[in-house]
Amino acid sequence: MDTINLISIITIAFLGSFGHCIGMCGGIVLAYTTTKIDDSWSKFYQAFAHLSYSFGRVLTYMILGAIFGYLGGVATYSKETIGVLLIITGILMLLVALSLIGKIKFLTLIEHSISKSSWYQKNFKKLLHSNSIFSFFLLGMLNGLLPCGLVYFFAITAASTASAFWGAIVMGIFGLSTVATMFSLGFFVGVFQQSSFRLLMIKLTSVAVIFYAIFMIYNGYSYITNPSKTLLNCHSS
Repeated sequence: MDTINLISIITIAFLGSFGHCIGMCGGIVLAYTTTKIDDSWSKFYQAFAHLSYSFGRVLTYMILGAIFGYLGGVATYSKETIGVLLIITGILMLLVALSLIGKIKFLTLIEHSISKSSWYQKNFKKLLHSNSIFSFFLLGMLNGLLPCGLVYFFAITAASTASAFWGAIVMGIFGLSTVATMFSLGFFVGVFQQSSFRLLMIKLTSVAVIFYAIFMIYNGYSYITNPSKTLLNCHSS
């Protein structure tokens, strides 16, 4: 995996966790914090509960990444086709960036929440009223399935690796890069929900996504014109 890809993934995920993720999942974190966390627990035990939730999310993301990476590699594509797909991926990323800053409603159209389904609500309520540590982990796995613009963004990136292993790594890095923010939200309620701070983070995320989208489009063009390029690196053999 190219170094610039890894840096871009970490940067976008970290900044996005302060902006988009707080808006999408902040309510869930606050819900389980007020319902499941017992004030009589030690700080260490509370921290372990929050981390269990976050690592449940990360596991779901890695599974999704492996699936998308595998699907991206099952078919045999010509160099031109791969290049075109990368360019399309870059264009979709630009749409995500424009949606994050409110210029278009691209994310609104694709973020159809499954949280309204009876299956989700039944399992969410069951896990929300359980105080076992494992229930925090399972709740994290469940909420990792919620449709989210940034999850789609990194799923597309995972698919572009054409590898189940690297797809899982991409989504794993994304998930781990959001842990600090979601973990902190459980302890410092409202700090990251201030509108001015969130707006700044969303704008920074959008800028990072735009640069990465341009890089992806360039990669697609380069992939078409350079026969020795591979999906997992940007170097010629």
